[in-house]
Amino acid sequence: MTAAGYPLASVERAVDRSPATQQLRARRVEQTKQIVDAARRLIAERGNQFTTQELVKEAGVALQTFYRLFAGKDQLLLAVFDDLIAEQCAQYEQAARELADPVARLRFYITTALESVAAEDGGIAPRFVTAEHWRLYQLFPAEMNEATQPFTDLVARQLELAAADGLLAPADIERDAWFVTKLVMAVFHHYAFADDAMDAETIGDQLWEFCAAALRAGGPGKPK
Repeated sequence: MTAAGYPLASVERAVDRSPATQQLRARRVEQTKQIVDAARRLIAERGNQFTTQELVKEAGVALQTFYRLFAGKDQLLLAVFDDLIAEQCAQYEQAARELADPVARLRFYITTALESVAAEDGGIAPRFVTAEHWRLYQLFPAEMNEATQPFTDLVARQLELAAADGLLAPADIERDAWFVTKLVMAVFHHYAFADDAMDAETIGDQLWEFCAAALRAGGPGKPK
């Protein structure tokens, strides 16, 4: 109970509903997006070789605003990974919407996720993604697992649909989606640093063939 005799939860809900609180929350969301977008631009240009002062200048916010929203640079990079993976997964889902069946969509997700291993379009470099992923994973394993969850969810949804249609026979949808995600990550991380001449399309096709066999593909939708 509060001093005035009202339940604390009721007071908190009232504060949350107040226009001032909602405006403050919206402002913080906007500022967070500005900072994350600025970080993505700087990372694309020079990896993590930028200072906090350079970041806030790029974002157009005050230094104290950055530290009000992020404990430090590592927490910012976690937000960058969250933003990048969520954005990519939304793009994959949208692009695969018209594909004929869940097996085709699943194949698209896996092969497309590996295309960026050879990206030269000015985006965040695969070697940066790989190096920072594993460095941050050692420090923040739960947060990095959460960052990659959107891809696992994409895979799980298509596995569920494919199983219902008799196109695939996953033994355990959640577990198998997790394994597929980890395989995609491992292959991406390997080829980010490997000197192999294999092109990204071939890499994706080979991984898909392995995943399809592991998921016991069959029936009329059996992948070629």
